[in-house]
Amino acid sequence: MATPGSAGPTPRAKRADAARNQQTLLEAAAAVFVTDGVDAPVRLIAERAGVGMGTIYRHFPTRPELVAAVYHHQVEALAEAGPALLRESGDPGAALQSWAAGFVEFLVTKHGLASALGSDAEGVNTLHQYFVDRLVPVCDALLDAALEPESRGLVSGYTLMRGIGNLCIGGGSDTDYDAERLVALLVAGVLAAERPGEAT
Repeated sequence: MATPGSAGPTPRAKRADAARNQQTLLEAAAAVFVTDGVDAPVRLIAERAGVGMGTIYRHFPTRPELVAAVYHHQVEALAEAGPALLRESGDPGAALQSWAAGFVEFLVTKHGLASALGSDAEGVNTLHQYFVDRLVPVCDALLDAALEPESRGLVSGYTLMRGIGNLCIGGGSDTDYDAERLVALLVAGVLAAERPGEAT
């Protein structure tokens, strides 16, 4: 006769464990992609996650699958971060700055997306549209909360995100180019902006 607890993990517990393992792998891969690029050896990701390489291949049999999964993971993290920052911060402007800094880190990974997915142009376009649809409303909400009522509408979330993206392009290996600082200055300028003719 079986005793309580002698039957092994339930299917639900196994699914929860698998989800946690996958989350750990995605976080490790994202961190490695930021420092070493999307072409970083799987070995580095395994070492950071504390698992064997076989574990990664069981979850993500190919690099394009891994890169796309990391991309989705980061987009969802940014989407959830916006409302969380507004709830936890007493300063919506600071919340917008923090979110923009996270967006910069995301863009570092995104730059290698097209090459990592190879010839799958449709896949790249689908991921880009998903990114726009998911994150533009979050940035719009942060701007609405951070700007004074009379200044709302000066810049849209889409325009601000495009501006941040443009500042993040071209730094490459130039250690004198600090995209994160430039983005912080851009966001500070948006927060201080007044409509034409309203300056005192």
